[in-house]
Amino acid sequence: MNGAESLVRTLLDEQVEVCFSNPGTSEMHFVAALDRIEGMRCVLGLFEGVVTGAADGYWRIAQRPASTLLHLGPGLANGLANLHNAKKAHSGIVNVVGEHATAHVALDAPLTSDIEGVARPMSNWVHTIGSSVGVQAAARAAVQAATTPPGRIATLVLPADCAWNTVPADQPSTGRSTRLVRPPADAALIDATVGLLRSGEATLLLLGGVACREAGLAMAGRIAEVTGCQVMVEFPVALVQRGAGRVNAARIPYVPEAAMAALKPYRNIVLIGSTDPVSFFAYPGKPGRQAPAGARIVPLADVGQDLLGTLEALADALGARDKTPKGRTALSRLALPEGPMTLEGLGQVVAALIPENAIVVDESVTGGRALGALTATAAPHDFLTSTGGAIGFGMPTAIGAAIAAPDRKVLVLEGDGSAMYTIQSLWTMAREGLDITVLVFANRAYRILQGEFAGVGAGTPGPRANHMLMLDNPSLDFVGLARSMGVEAGRATDLGSLARELARGLASKGPYLVEAVL
Repeated sequence: MNGAESLVRTLLDEQVEVCFSNPGTSEMHFVAALDRIEGMRCVLGLFEGVVTGAADGYWRIAQRPASTLLHLGPGLANGLANLHNAKKAHSGIVNVVGEHATAHVALDAPLTSDIEGVARPMSNWVHTIGSSVGVQAAARAAVQAATTPPGRIATLVLPADCAWNTVPADQPSTGRSTRLVRPPADAALIDATVGLLRSGEATLLLLGGVACREAGLAMAGRIAEVTGCQVMVEFPVALVQRGAGRVNAARIPYVPEAAMAALKPYRNIVLIGSTDPVSFFAYPGKPGRQAPAGARIVPLADVGQDLLGTLEALADALGARDKTPKGRTALSRLALPEGPMTLEGLGQVVAALIPENAIVVDESVTGGRALGALTATAAPHDFLTSTGGAIGFGMPTAIGAAIAAPDRKVLVLEGDGSAMYTIQSLWTMAREGLDITVLVFANRAYRILQGEFAGVGAGTPGPRANHMLMLDNPSLDFVGLARSMGVEAGRATDLGSLARELARGLASKGPYLVEAVL
């Protein structure tokens, strides 16, 4: 057995059973090991940002890590944007990055780089294997790091000679890594928070992490029923479970003025898996923090702690455990609208057609801001957003989600500008036969940047500036792009045709793209 085979066997033993890959020469022994060892599903992405984004989506749904396979420093660098999103989402990923053979590094060949230096900003743990003998222990340490609550990015650098050299037949097997338990919140902080909730002061429970799943939202709703507090979730939420039968907790708005207005009533903001809310960017004359001046920020439990246990402890202390949750919604299907394409109408179509138990991945940017209220009473679904703001998140994340849950429909809401960052995702969807419907909001512009241009006080864009913010001349043909990569597609130019095309895509058992021309 060589080092690469040892790595594959160890990953499988650690229940890492999916590898999203874009390999090169240095990784060929790992690729060869996949032929000799059964059990690893290997998914090829034509760009490393597809690979890393898919690993992020896989963790968000499966709550266990996948691995990636990347080629040297440049290959890793190509995947960093979606590793940034994954790190902000607290997703557990094991990156396997090939390196030149140990002796070859000193020759400074064209692809030689500081892989650890490239990896560190987007990783929580980085290690370079020193020999084939050390592969097994290093792999287990990487999985341990990736599964440390709340989930972390582990990057394991595998020199080519460590992959091809033989592992001694008598090398003892190391024990599996330990799955760590989330620590509880501080008891004194829980008691203090109970006092705040009983005080009558306007209090907000701001949820993040796994507190945004159904059980956490229900417990927060019970607390709200007893105390009159309000419940919201942070804007960059990795996964929130929404729709009929679940507590409807609004997301903090993206636009700073709207966010500050939403938070203005609260004297106390209790953070449970969330962070003190701040704007994505600085704007002249506007505060970066969104909470009102003088508001008490209570960091009750960080995202790596036992968030459900924290909410249960609050509920027990308040006598709320058996109450009906405040804000639980009932199913209310919207009628399908007709007429010209509008963002409001587009949102109504999506809300009416979301399948039960769907996974909705949102990178619609400006086009989807009306969706929150419209989909609150839709069929129950998981809603995933870009936690780090790096563009090109939506379609790769959908790939990982679809592989983690092959029995569930995945719906991607995608802006046309952001779609082009990782358009290669369509090819992987077709190759793997994934049950994904992609809805592209084709407004032919970087619409969000048009708003940001005004928001930062840059004035009104002139001809040169406007040329940088538009996606016309030539206009993108997403139907043609999809079909060229093996994905069936249709175009909608009004709300009636949108409903028909989206229904057709959702009824299919493979990938389908709908281009909604706005």
